[in-house]
Amino acid sequence: MRVHALRVVTVLAILVAWELTVRAGLADPLFVPEPTAVVRVLGAVTRAALGSFAETLGKVAVAYGLSVVLGVGLGVILGSARAMRDVLNPFVVLLYGLPKILVLPWIILLMGTGAAPAVLYGTLHGFFPVLLLVMGSVRDIDPTLVVVARAFGATAGQIYLRVILPAIVPAVLGGMRLGIVFALLGVLIVEMFSGIRGIGFLLGAYANSFQAAELFAATLLVSSVSMGIVLVLDSMTGRLSRWR
Repeated sequence: MRVHALRVVTVLAILVAWELTVRAGLADPLFVPEPTAVVRVLGAVTRAALGSFAETLGKVAVAYGLSVVLGVGLGVILGSARAMRDVLNPFVVLLYGLPKILVLPWIILLMGTGAAPAVLYGTLHGFFPVLLLVMGSVRDIDPTLVVVARAFGATAGQIYLRVILPAIVPAVLGGMRLGIVFALLGVLIVEMFSGIRGIGFLLGAYANSFQAAELFAATLLVSSVSMGIVLVLDSMTGRLSRWR
């Protein structure tokens, strides 16, 4: 209770300091609105953003699903096949380090301005964290566990199901937590800079029209949903850890 109380007090102190700073004229309300101004427009922004947010979440769901399926599948394959990993690992690291914004114009040029480029770009953002975490986790499994399983007559499928999958549960969950954030980021970037319908387009419209309070309110809405999803994934960690 003491920790929670300190957290609440800290947040309230920041909000009060923010409000007083703007009211004292130390910050331009055209760019940094008061928290009370954000609260006043929050309801209207939420109603206006529901449709756009639903479109964005649909794209994020598809991109996130592809990121997890492809990242876990390829991570398990590359992590367990040493020869393939040694050959492909430099290319994976190189592609992960490549700024994804460089390929965005090519994606839009090839796929147009519909939902497809947003889904593809979101998948690219969410795929690599999942892939690298899972691949590293499979690579670092104690080989003694696999040797013992084979000595007791376990088949390849049983080794994956009873040894490898339980061992990589923390890495998969960690990748899933990172993947949802990066997939959402990728979709929002495409919506902001390509004029594709969604909450990202709405954020860009608020910024371009200098509606600072509405922009902060929409940002708060997106951040709250994102943090809620991450908290749900965190709650899954305890349950799957017991299965592990």
